[in-house]
Amino acid sequence: MSAGYYAASEAPGHILPQIGAFRSRLQRYGVAFQFTYKGEAMADVGGGISRGMDYVHELTLQTQFDLGRLFGLNGWTVHTLLMERVGREVSHDRVGDYNISLMEVYSLSGHSVAHLTDMYAQKSFLGNTVDLAFGRMALTHVFSTSPLLCSFMMTCSAPVAIKLDAGFSVYPKATWGGRVRLRPTRDTLLQVGAYNVSPLNEDISGWAWAGEKSTGLMLPVEFTWQPFLGPRRLPGHYVLGFAHDTTRYADNLGSVPAGTARAHAGEARDTFYLEADQMIYRKGGTNQMAGGYVLGGYIHNTPDVSVISDEFYIGSSLLGIIPYRPHDRFGVMYSYYQISPRTTEGQRLRMDAGLLPGGYANGPQTHAAVLEAYYGVPVYPGILVQPEFQYMMRPGETSRIPNAEVVGLKVIGTL
Repeated sequence: MSAGYYAASEAPGHILPQIGAFRSRLQRYGVAFQFTYKGEAMADVGGGISRGMDYVHELTLQTQFDLGRLFGLNGWTVHTLLMERVGREVSHDRVGDYNISLMEVYSLSGHSVAHLTDMYAQKSFLGNTVDLAFGRMALTHVFSTSPLLCSFMMTCSAPVAIKLDAGFSVYPKATWGGRVRLRPTRDTLLQVGAYNVSPLNEDISGWAWAGEKSTGLMLPVEFTWQPFLGPRRLPGHYVLGFAHDTTRYADNLGSVPAGTARAHAGEARDTFYLEADQMIYRKGGTNQMAGGYVLGGYIHNTPDVSVISDEFYIGSSLLGIIPYRPHDRFGVMYSYYQISPRTTEGQRLRMDAGLLPGGYANGPQTHAAVLEAYYGVPVYPGILVQPEFQYMMRPGETSRIPNAEVVGLKVIGTL
């Protein structure tokens, strides 16, 4: 029951087992590393604004330093992650949507040559019932995320309604902060944190610490129930979370014609989320990912100062559904996104006055939905090939762009 709840999107093993002896020798001295390539090619084949394909990739170097073996500081570890990202986003170029990224790797940070994502210390106490982490980190490493979400392109490393919130410093955007995780009982977790807030487009390199603009403080708290149900001990993860961002954000109403409406004063942003997954059958092993899951979630943001006020999703991630393919994973998810009513109202008022709605909008934006499906195949130790299909309803959150059909391929390789 303590087996790892690890990322389902990675293939087991390594491409180069020949360096296994070198890897083991480093680990004996307290140093572990992993080098990964992740590439995504997605093409609009119907609807949207144009036909064609976009490609993005990332290269990541993860390292972990065991300070007990290195310096005698037992229980302490230091984690670092460097990455390179480059490419173009099919949502922008082909589909016509600037709020919902259909490709995971491009994300909100765009191109990065040598982006520092993580540099933080971690320490576990009292038989792993207390865990402390602090330094440079992405908040969505540990809050409002799961390995199952990260097997889908759109929800890795968090649901879209949370990714668009600057306070959540979504991976790979890192910020200064820390969190404490408590395990009061075997099946429960409580974690609280405090993180500096800066705009998502600040410090694209991750290295300009002194030049980051601080706008406030993000204060998340999250409770998780992790039961193991039935005679086969089927794991579930039920998460209730709340986060308060002290930053004062401008009203989404924006600039409107005189006499039509009045914008509210700057307002802090709150986020409430409920996320759950439950294994429904076990297959191929005893760890927490050896089986099929159903999952779902709901996110609500303060409407007046959030791009997406509400989101819900429901889906499944199923292992070994084809005979003689026990390690393949099939996933399907439906996600619905509600644009802030204040955003819609401001756009409508500007258009009624003969003005442009603003930004990339082609009309008053209301809602959109996406259906995503994938089939992941570990074709070789350390290599995962994952065909993808996405059907976006109401691109741009209006009815002016035809629904888009997007197909493509994700490849993950681990050295």
